[in-house]
Amino acid sequence: MDSDIEIARAANPRHIESVAEQLGLSRSDLIMHGPNVAKISWNSLKNKSQNTNGSLILVTSVNPTPFGEGKTVTTIGLNQGLNLQGYNACCVIREPSLGPVFGIKGGAAGGGFSQVLPMEQINLHFTGDLHAITSAHNLCSAILDNCLHRGNPLNINTNRIFWPRVLDMNDRSLREITIGLGGPSNGLDRTDRFDITAASEVMAILSLASDYEDLRLRLGRIIVAENYQGEPITADDIEASGAMALLLRDAFLPNLVQTLEGNPAFVHCGPFANIAHGNSSVIADKIALSCADYVVTEAGFGAEMGAQKALHIKSAASGVIPSCIVLNVTIRSMKLHGGGFSTGGGARPSKEEIELENIEAVRQGASTNLRRHVRNLSSTQIPVIVSINKFSTDTVDEINILKEEAIKAGASNIVIFEGHEKGGKGAIELANAVVNECKNHDENNNPFSPIVDPGTDVEQTILKIATNIYGAQSVDFSTEALHTLKNIKKWNKNNLPVCMAKNQYSFSHDKKILGAPSGFNMPIRELRINAGAGFIVAVCGSMMTMPGLPKRPAAADMDMDEDGNLTGVFG
Repeated sequence: MDSDIEIARAANPRHIESVAEQLGLSRSDLIMHGPNVAKISWNSLKNKSQNTNGSLILVTSVNPTPFGEGKTVTTIGLNQGLNLQGYNACCVIREPSLGPVFGIKGGAAGGGFSQVLPMEQINLHFTGDLHAITSAHNLCSAILDNCLHRGNPLNINTNRIFWPRVLDMNDRSLREITIGLGGPSNGLDRTDRFDITAASEVMAILSLASDYEDLRLRLGRIIVAENYQGEPITADDIEASGAMALLLRDAFLPNLVQTLEGNPAFVHCGPFANIAHGNSSVIADKIALSCADYVVTEAGFGAEMGAQKALHIKSAASGVIPSCIVLNVTIRSMKLHGGGFSTGGGARPSKEEIELENIEAVRQGASTNLRRHVRNLSSTQIPVIVSINKFSTDTVDEINILKEEAIKAGASNIVIFEGHEKGGKGAIELANAVVNECKNHDENNNPFSPIVDPGTDVEQTILKIATNIYGAQSVDFSTEALHTLKNIKKWNKNNLPVCMAKNQYSFSHDKKILGAPSGFNMPIRELRINAGAGFIVAVCGSMMTMPGLPKRPAAADMDMDEDGNLTGVFG
């Protein structure tokens, strides 16, 4: 089969106005970014995103291998399959971060015959949303430091500054830095850090805001520091939030593109569910649900992170609960979690090991990792479909074992997905299963049963997520985390939901502990108050919010020829 980029370049995409027509949107609803990309105008969002009558389908996954398990491919392929079956459907996926593109993971626009176009533009800069987030965030940082430089009129405690800087690139050298060197004219000498842009609270705010007014209010509530009296200092206090909102005006508008088969797709906000909340925007979901009968969205990494945050953070902000959950699983991920690779520990297994049949490892991985994911998701009363993303090296016996274990786990339905190789035709079985489960769920009006009840205090929320979802026996808060917990209570933030930041390869904080571990202690190294986004971030173990590059970054194989054509990128 051709590479992803070769498949994308061979496509003959529709003009974006034609794609928009399927959703009942006209030229006046669009802000054009070329013939194949458009943003939805504010007037259109304001007038058309109020009646969210469509059914929302959430695509999530088991804990992945380092290669990724095809969650975005499944999301896009399912959209194509639903359209092939005659339903008015679209998908909403997250915007790629340049860090993984040039690091190890590659692009985030799907792959094979289930991808969104224009793939090259989406993966590289796109409409500039992440750059706008970076600029807005760093404007706040600059204004904060200028406030300190100009006599510190707000009496800010320089040892209690919480607001970092951000960059949309993997750069471990920026995890801890010293700024203001070179004398008083260069600002205050202090330590600081960089996070990757996807982990910025501004990204979360953009994802969760319901309109411009909400966006502006959330930006103003950002807590950037603490003063010497122990009171919070906000972005409104340093007079940064208004200008931040200006930089985000266009970035707030969702981006409309299309799948390889010409079906509508929105790409907006929200990568990195391991260190951020990892979901696409509320406003993109709402415009999609007002225009389509079925909307397929994705949550990052494993279900214990991305789906949990979708159900307890994003749904709380949007008021929209999914009618169905698709749990993506692969044979290779089950082999890894069943002890099928000698490398283990989250390390990259060899291609030879991936292709080698190992029925017992599949059984063991499915009976542990898959079973816990199904149990966790089923407890919400939302139907769970296990979708087996089939690879050419998977054997019939391996697939049959996986199906058996999925049935034992309690999945509502188990289907084979072949969207990477066959596009929408490879997703027909999944599309039919999704329609049936959505109808049954909506007709029965089953109430959503949250894993963590809204309003639960932060300490109990963390304990419940760690024990009920991850399998931990206890939680251990560091001295620093306990100090922040006191501020959380004192500043009346104790009933906010929690966004756990932990590695994606394991239910635990340790990527070497695969399968479905239990009885371990979950260390909480740090708590961060994201008052504007409306949640608390709990950083687990050694998790870093600024990733590093691998030994050989993907960037090393990338180039451009004399005609401006990209080479060595995106598969």
